Amino acid sequence: MKTTVIILISIILAGCASQQKLTSEKEIITTTPEQINTKLEFELTTGKSHNHPSFAIWVEDLEGNYIETLYVTQYFAKGVFGHGESEPGKWKNEPGEVRRPAALPYWSHKRNIKAADGFYAPSPETAVPDALTGATPKGNFTLNTGSKVAGENSFRVVVEINQPWDSNDFWNNNKFPEDLNYNTSLQPALVYEAVITPSSPKTEYILNPIGHSHPSGETGELFNDLTTITTAKEIFSKINVIVVR
Repeated sequence: MKTTVIILISIILAGCASQQKLTSEKEIITTTPEQINTKLEFELTTGKSHNHPSFAIWVEDLEGNYIETLYVTQYFAKGVFGHGESEPGKWKNEPGEVRRPAALPYWSHKRNIKAADGFYAPSPETAVPDALTGATPKGNFTLNTGSKVAGENSFRVVVEINQPWDSNDFWNNNKFPEDLNYNTSLQPALVYEAVITPSSPKTEYILNPIGHSHPSGETGELFNDLTTITTAKEIFSKINVIVVR
């Protein structure tokens, strides 16, 4: 009996250790843009509200002109989600096309590729190339990628993050009850940014929130007032990028 108890305790402890290792391990994702002149390594650390968000990472010049996409979570990038839409607002238990223009509208409008239905969110026909997508990481992760930006020109790296059905007292189902696109998102997508200066000896940069996107994705506007945003700020606790030299 004593031996059996010891064995059971050992199994439980081993299981706990394995689970701890699993949750602490960091995923590594690599994307391959067409041309890499500046190698970049992003580190995203999950926060307490992290729950399978969609997000996009891209590069702009200092005037805010879009240069290129570096990474987009796969479901949004392809316009096909794990649960397809049988009709607006109703879901089926199999993969299928879903239109979610409120998910990442700031990036979608910057990319500026319009689908047949008039939305800028990717559809199967306007999907992001496989080289720039990947499954949504379940926890902390590193993205190894790079940009075609060369030389000493400064540039911006931008991240837009959205978690579906992420409500709070201000952004809730009663705010725009007839807007199905808004109601798939609730709290709008958050946008983070850092300015990279290649001529500087500095190699690591922290991305800070600069605003939120349009709540239903109708436009590519950026709204700088974040006073109504709560748990959406806690999807990631830290986002930083390292210029690899």
